[in-house]
Amino acid sequence: MSLVYPDDEASQPGKTSDKTDRFEGRFARLVPDERIVWATVFDAEDEGFSGEMTVSTILSPADGGTDVTIVCENIPTGIRLEDNEEGCRLTLDKLAAFVGG
Repeated sequence: MSLVYPDDEASQPGKTSDKTDRFEGRFARLVPDERIVWATVFDAEDEGFSGEMTVSTILSPADGGTDVTIVCENIPTGIRLEDNEEGCRLTLDKLAAFVGG
């Protein structure tokens, strides 16, 4: 997968190229109705952005719906934790808007 940043985005440099982040992923574990674990390997020469990161999406029953929690492990040292957290929060916000909640 590739994330391509707009030309006018000066604050977000790519890690694979100037405006691109490339990575490969695989499902490491699937537990129906409970958990999705995604392992991601980034394509970057800089060791601070390389390695395998694991993202677990945990589903828990809640009144009137489902709570969704994202847990990231082994975040490469070059990725600011605040940026990773913001990205997860935006993902959850978009999911909530998509499902109408």
